[in-house]
Amino acid sequence: MSASAVLIAAAEGGIIGDGRTGANLALGAGALGLAIGWLVLGRVGRRFRTSSARTGGWAAVAVGTVGTVLAVLHLATASGGPGTGNGIVGAVVAVPLGLGAVFLGRRTLTRFHRSGSPAEGANV
Repeated sequence: MSASAVLIAAAEGGIIGDGRTGANLALGAGALGLAIGWLVLGRVGRRFRTSSARTGGWAAVAVGTVGTVLAVLHLATASGGPGTGNGIVGAVVAVPLGLGAVFLGRRTLTRFHRSGSPAEGANV
């Protein structure tokens, strides 16, 4: 089974449950990415290990992208409309969550890049 077929099946909820499962996976990924981005963004300006900030920024971008892709795939493959039990509303909510995670991760990486290496001690 190819990766695209697995993503489509997961977005439809066909592998692990009913129609809402794909939307719940997208919501979970988007919320996790948003939490990672929020936590890491708060640490960039402080004197913590900056390499962990870079890793956390990339993690937020990756998890947010996965959440957004799953939500868009679910919206593209779900039948019916809001209120039919197919998870359309959950997928619609998951798209901005995933995009917010990507935004926060990208902002963390930008701040990390501006501040330079930890030896310089420059804070923005």
